[in-house]
Amino acid sequence: MTGRGQASAGDLLELVRSGRATTRGALQQVTGLSRATVGQRLDRLFRAGWLREGAGGPVDSPLGGRPSITLEFDDEHAVVLAADLDTRHARAAVLTLTGELLAERSGTLLIEDGPDAVLGELGGWFAELLEKTGRAAGSVCGIGLAVPGPVDRETGRVVQPPIMPGWDGYDIRGRLRRAFVERAGGAPVPVLVDNDANLMAYGEQRTGYADCSAFVLVKVSTGIGAGVVVDGAIFRGIDGGAGDIGHIRVGAEALCRCGSYGCLAAVASGGAVARRLVEAGVPAASGSDVRDLLAAGHPEAVGLAREAGRLVGDVLATVVTLLNPGVLMIAGDLAGTPFLTGVRELLYQRALPRSTAHLDVVTSRLGERAGLVGAGALVVEYLYAPERVEERLLAMGV
Repeated sequence: MTGRGQASAGDLLELVRSGRATTRGALQQVTGLSRATVGQRLDRLFRAGWLREGAGGPVDSPLGGRPSITLEFDDEHAVVLAADLDTRHARAAVLTLTGELLAERSGTLLIEDGPDAVLGELGGWFAELLEKTGRAAGSVCGIGLAVPGPVDRETGRVVQPPIMPGWDGYDIRGRLRRAFVERAGGAPVPVLVDNDANLMAYGEQRTGYADCSAFVLVKVSTGIGAGVVVDGAIFRGIDGGAGDIGHIRVGAEALCRCGSYGCLAAVASGGAVARRLVEAGVPAASGSDVRDLLAAGHPEAVGLAREAGRLVGDVLATVVTLLNPGVLMIAGDLAGTPFLTGVRELLYQRALPRSTAHLDVVTSRLGERAGLVGAGALVVEYLYAPERVEERLLAMGV
């Protein structure tokens, strides 16, 4: 927030959204602004449709009087579109500004078909979902997209993605924005793109572990990646490469899809387990097939998943020692008891007791919706950040 006595309308909205100040009096006290200035800035937010009055709060004065009117973020004035791409499957949804899913669709969508086709198809999915909810395209304030590769935050483009052939450097934002307008109508809206593990971690941390200041999620599906949330913000590294633990060398001879030998993903991902099952005569084309076999208790799949968990647990011992997280969450196709058992065996064996003394090793709460929730939250936090609120209000003439 800007200095005391200089808080903008965006700063006031942030205080209300966070619950730090939810009455006019509390806003005056926190910001040092006069009653008249607070009123003027709140009026802009009311005219934009972003704030509403709630129920009266408790009476602060012992002499009685009228209760203070509380202020609330109006989460009904717009909706967010979100999509989560995997290598062979995708999910899309319409969400409220507070993360509630209003409509959802999932289905087969092959990442290898290339960005033009895949993003064009997503535009059609979005149009169908909006029609299902009865929402107009004009009610969409932004789109969030999770992809299974490293993303440059500034450009929204994936950078040398091992499992996304044809996507390197592609203008994802521009193509998805056009697809939305072509298929759903309405005006172009902001499109934000991030790595799937990052957005899964963001969604899980915000909804279930908001008090955890160091949170790590590891997604084990076709590939392996980690999302890190520190002090409530995604940690991406310099150019979006943070958390790419699937390409740490573990000494094996297996050829990875990135072109190197011995990567963790080459021996411990859902795709790697599927290949080993095929070699053993068990049909399995992908991590999702492995997930189904694990759900059925298939003994070969269970054994291989536990072995993969041990390999990942060995790497995670270093991750935990480096980051000292409070929560380590395992998600993705292999996130089940056999894999988790393997992770714990090696993690607690290799990491120092000091690093794991206050560590909770858990599985996903949101399941397959984690990436959607995280993508929606990313859009909302971007659009309603104080500095962007000012830009948007001025553009609206408010």
